[in-house]
Amino acid sequence: MAVAASTEGMPLARAPQTRSLSAVRIWIYSLAALVVLMVSVGGATRLTGSGLSITEWKPVTGAIPPLTEQAWLAEFEKYRQISQYELVNKGMTLAEFKFIYGWEWGHRQLGRLIGIVFFLPLIWFWLRGTIKHRLALTLLGIGALGGLQGAIGWLMVASGLEPGMTAVAPIKLALHLTVASIILACLVWVAAGLRDRSETAHLEVKAGAVPRILVSLILFQIALGGLVAGSKAGLTYNTWPLMDGALVPPASALFVVKPWIENFVDNVVLVQFNHRLVAYAIVAFAVWHALTIRRRGAVSKTAKRATAMAGLTLAQMVLGIVTLLLVVPLWAGLAHQVFAMVVLAMAVVHARVSAA
Repeated sequence: MAVAASTEGMPLARAPQTRSLSAVRIWIYSLAALVVLMVSVGGATRLTGSGLSITEWKPVTGAIPPLTEQAWLAEFEKYRQISQYELVNKGMTLAEFKFIYGWEWGHRQLGRLIGIVFFLPLIWFWLRGTIKHRLALTLLGIGALGGLQGAIGWLMVASGLEPGMTAVAPIKLALHLTVASIILACLVWVAAGLRDRSETAHLEVKAGAVPRILVSLILFQIALGGLVAGSKAGLTYNTWPLMDGALVPPASALFVVKPWIENFVDNVVLVQFNHRLVAYAIVAFAVWHALTIRRRGAVSKTAKRATAMAGLTLAQMVLGIVTLLLVVPLWAGLAHQVFAMVVLAMAVVHARVSAA
């Protein structure tokens, strides 16, 4: 009887902790959603040419925008001193400046909001003992990466403020986007690992390292997409499947820049070609993975997720082609960037659950 009473009491004893971990999971997924929003606002900031409108980095006082006409004129004067104004936006009105300033200010403000939404609940859960040991250290590491991301963001902006520059350096934009994607992946990985799947474990099929390889490929592709965005390679060779009449551009076009290594960053032909190739590779890999898993267990949850990933990667490739053919309109560019985050998040969930 004593053993039976003890067994019956175990679910009741675990219930408060289960509810607490559910709250933590919801909080982390909410942070992940904010990161996706941050990426979308960052994309809009880039596509509207707003990223260099704020020429100073003031993590605290910068939260307050100009509140008077005199303050607005002072900010506008700072912007008029940089090359982007002189070479691209000369003659811009104050109203036009307020528009691009609003995008960049909103992007930075959202970063501050994410910091608050991260650290205040973290302290609360930690003090209550819900978060401890390895989970606490993992979340602190993600928080540190978020702080580093803010510094990378400023270094990116600073690269566009150099004399003669009208946009940020492509390699730094790619780094900024990639780190944001890594933060998203880490958040989703942790949140997905907090769900109790003991009752559905029999519906899973072991997938090995393949889902993690898929996550790595998607992160690599996002980095390449950052290079495409930074170099504006999407505004050239707006045909598909051919590039300038050929499936594979000639070596003389792919490696025209000297030294040759710089072609991977500065040559729009190679930058776009690499992005295309990796897109094909990801779709092929995802489809192969789905077919392989379905042969092992067609009704398993693993097979369903793998099939969904194949569909998502194919949809993302089609969206990328449409964006290219339309010469990157704002809506398509944003959709392509945001959907990349969705594909990444789903791939991380698939990898995390398959690894459990």
